[in-house]
Amino acid sequence: MKIHCLQHLKNETLGNIGTWAALKGHSLTKTMLYEKPVFPEPEEFDMLLIMGGTMSVYQEKEFPWLRPEKEFVKKVIDTGKPVLGSCFGAQMIAEVLGGKVTRNRFKEIGWHRVKALAEENLNNGRGISSELPAGLFPEFTAFMWHGDTFEIPPGAVRLFESEACPNQGFIYKGNIIGLQFHPEADRWWIRNIIDDSGHELVEGKFIQSEKEIYGQESLFEDSNDLAFSLMDWFEKKCEIWK
Repeated sequence: MKIHCLQHLKNETLGNIGTWAALKGHSLTKTMLYEKPVFPEPEEFDMLLIMGGTMSVYQEKEFPWLRPEKEFVKKVIDTGKPVLGSCFGAQMIAEVLGGKVTRNRFKEIGWHRVKALAEENLNNGRGISSELPAGLFPEFTAFMWHGDTFEIPPGAVRLFESEACPNQGFIYKGNIIGLQFHPEADRWWIRNIIDDSGHELVEGKFIQSEKEIYGQESLFEDSNDLAFSLMDWFEKKCEIWK
């Protein structure tokens, strides 16, 4: 499988997803948006990953590469290829599909519980829940670091929620997923984001301290399992798409 990644910050890398791709032997190319962005043609890859970032999708004046990135993402979505967006990446997909991105009521940083919506709501007559990785149901803990949130775009189905953020994920046309949380978060990925944005670890209802984040050892393994389960699902989607 040929995977292309849109990376917005030097230190906000693929983490668990990169480990999965290496173990599977898949090829991986990247567009570094913080450098001079060069976008490939959609036929050059099988799946698109859109990673996180500290910027917001509505900051086009501050980040002039946002508009061409959105055009590229729309172009890829229109091909029907599998796409996964994490945090900022999910907000990017949501906006491209017609959903608004705004500030969330709370900042959500650290390990937080995520609940899948009720089976009957997920199915929605299309059997969506039965297609998704079992590891995402009915409840799990995932790593968060966000202040924005997205609307569920037209035509998409809401998948997950947390106490601080009602919209934690959606699926569109069966193979495009936006997740507000970070399945890629491993120990080194979290270390990098704390080094870059540790000033955000202030007192807050849904903000954990660095000690709390690193004090939950088993959650690093759970995060790895979550990412692997999700990417195994996308691997099958790519096989079907081909």
